[in-house]
Amino acid sequence: MALDDVLRALSDPTRREVVRLLARSGPMSAGDLADRFDLAKSTMSGHFNVLRQAGLIVSERQGQSIVYSASLSVLEEAMASILDGFGIGGRAEDRPAGKRGDRRAESEHEQ
Repeated sequence: MALDDVLRALSDPTRREVVRLLARSGPMSAGDLADRFDLAKSTMSGHFNVLRQAGLIVSERQGQSIVYSASLSVLEEAMASILDGFGIGGRAEDRPAGKRGDRRAESEHEQ
């Protein structure tokens, strides 16, 4: 996974919505996905290609249709990479107080 490719793919609201739909609804055909957007099928095809190249979705031909699925492991890996890059990786409860990002930890240090 190239983080820059994932971030570029997710910078577009239509592509974010495609990933969200697939993550929540499960696999969907290209036609069913395209029907949910007021965009030309060629435009949607371009969005699918960007998402596929970033590894965020995978495609499988089923008869006459192409069915897309979300690759949640790539999304999770990208999120972990972002958190690690800022030095806040791991679960919040595993980080020392003051690095959890919660207001309680900050206010405890101010007193």
